[in-house]
Amino acid sequence: MPTMPRVVTDQRAKFNNDELFRGLSRDSEVRFTGHRDRPHQERQMRFQQDCRDGHAEIAFVTSGTNLELLFAPADWPMEGNQAPEQRGYADFTEAGKVRIVSHFIMDGVCTIWRGYIEIETLNGIGKLDFDEDRAEVENVMLQQERERHRERLRVVEERQQQFHESQERLPELDAQSDTLHFHRKSKPETPPSD
Repeated sequence: MPTMPRVVTDQRAKFNNDELFRGLSRDSEVRFTGHRDRPHQERQMRFQQDCRDGHAEIAFVTSGTNLELLFAPADWPMEGNQAPEQRGYADFTEAGKVRIVSHFIMDGVCTIWRGYIEIETLNGIGKLDFDEDRAEVENVMLQQERERHRERLRVVEERQQQFHESQERLPELDAQSDTLHFHRKSKPETPPSD
């Protein structure tokens, strides 16, 4: 069964021309939105813990766009020679700030969220960039899925053609069968020999 494509055909064009992406691709004020029902000091602690666990809920203040950022937890080992930038991360090295990088597909476009959030205020600056590397990988996967879909369609069409041909031959085969059956009945039965 074909799967729903994860990306659009021309991701770069959509990222460059879509009003939502144009707005989110500029440095904008962002805010941590997780645990809003908790006191500010507890939210600060939970924000830091969420980042160590590999996720953070943020919102672009100007547009109200909410995102759940996912990235590698702090204790995950690096795979091979994979750079932290490739897997996403939360970096606590800068005093009072957490720098975050997160890769995800949004509205069929591969994107990277880059920004920081201040631990004290839980506000910061962030933006979306087009993720060229992941877009290439997803485009290859999209083309492979399309090819598998074409092959499945070809097989189904072949089977339908075979079925239709067999249905067209059915009256002819029935007539032959009736004739054969008639000939069998018209032959006298010979008694079995002892």
